[in-house]
Amino acid sequence: MSNRYLRIREEDRVRRLQPHSGIINMVLDTDAFNEIDDQFALAYALLSKDRIQLRAIYAAPFHNELSDGPKDGMEKSYDEIIRILDRMGESSEGFVYRGSDEYLPGPEQPVDSEAARDLIAKAMAASDDDPLYVVAIGAITNVASAILLEPRIIEKIVVVWLGGHALWWNDTTEFNLKQDVFGARVLLDCGVPLVLIPVLGVSSHLSTTLPEINAYVRGKGIIGDFLAERFESCHQDHFGYSRVIWDISTVAYLLNPAAVPTELVHSPVLTDGMTWSRDTRRHLIRCATFANRDAVFNDLFRKLEKASSETIR
Repeated sequence: MSNRYLRIREEDRVRRLQPHSGIINMVLDTDAFNEIDDQFALAYALLSKDRIQLRAIYAAPFHNELSDGPKDGMEKSYDEIIRILDRMGESSEGFVYRGSDEYLPGPEQPVDSEAARDLIAKAMAASDDDPLYVVAIGAITNVASAILLEPRIIEKIVVVWLGGHALWWNDTTEFNLKQDVFGARVLLDCGVPLVLIPVLGVSSHLSTTLPEINAYVRGKGIIGDFLAERFESCHQDHFGYSRVIWDISTVAYLLNPAAVPTELVHSPVLTDGMTWSRDTRRHLIRCATFANRDAVFNDLFRKLEKASSETIR
């Protein structure tokens, strides 16, 4: 562990990694335009106001065929967040922040941004017995940068990150992780209380189909129609086709830990070959081992239905 990281006692870290049973103070860090699952995750969090107090949303960078670079991906994600909030009747003012316009340029080199600064401010304002949950469903750049800019925030936050593959998978060349390897190493090495939700082998269980989306999402208000349209547009031929809505696993873990079971493990080492290595001398994190597909979608669909019926009344 680098000398620049604040050290937390293991017993304190493990205590903070216990599932939270009360109201969850949360911020969401999302590359919302990269895929269709971020939109579902954001809607899921906003539909869960009985448990989740969403304090801010941060646009994360991404680079694939939908963007011409990390900055463009971040800006497109920012715009997509606004579209979702508009359809859910939520104001974006003082609530949505632009994130990093590049990935960490080197080991422990932060990228300053509105998102990183807001995260620091909200984390430092959190009480010791009520941590800020930082749910990250994209490249971890914004969160890693905030930790590097103000190391004390690891005493105030719990990070829930969808990144990498299962610890037993033969590689961990996963989109969120491989975009910012330096950022991923910061997260895994700094000692922050971390709940890791792997992709292949864990959240990959959360697949659905267009007929199911048409039955339980389409027609469930403006946001339901928006999500259904996003799902339908992601593939030309839906015959025999299913798609994983990976990112909802993070929100589901917070709402119902039994639906996304976890275990305490030593924080894995990310090798140069993009594989996991294990070292039992390292600090503990919580890592998801499974995602109960039916329990998660049941909760999401029922909340969409309830919100739609309340709007009609």
